[in-house]
Amino acid sequence: MHVQPNAKRSEVVGMAEGIFRVRIAAPPSEGRANEALLAFLADALGVKRRDVSLVRGASSREKVVEVAGLDAETIRERLLQGRP
Repeated sequence: MHVQPNAKRSEVVGMAEGIFRVRIAAPPSEGRANEALLAFLADALGVKRRDVSLVRGASSREKVVEVAGLDAETIRERLLQGRP
């Protein structure tokens, strides 16, 4: 997942080369963008916040996120709903 902090609004931009591109409306300082990302993903996927965790990339724009209870195809469908 490629994450762009400090965006005007939080949104999934799309998918390129198998990687989700996400904009997050939070600054990258003090882990705020990471926490906002996890909360945004939980809401977008319809799961509880505790079911979404950051596996790798806390200080990078390239992140690996794990979602408990959902398979990869379900995650892809939910995040890309209404997108080409």
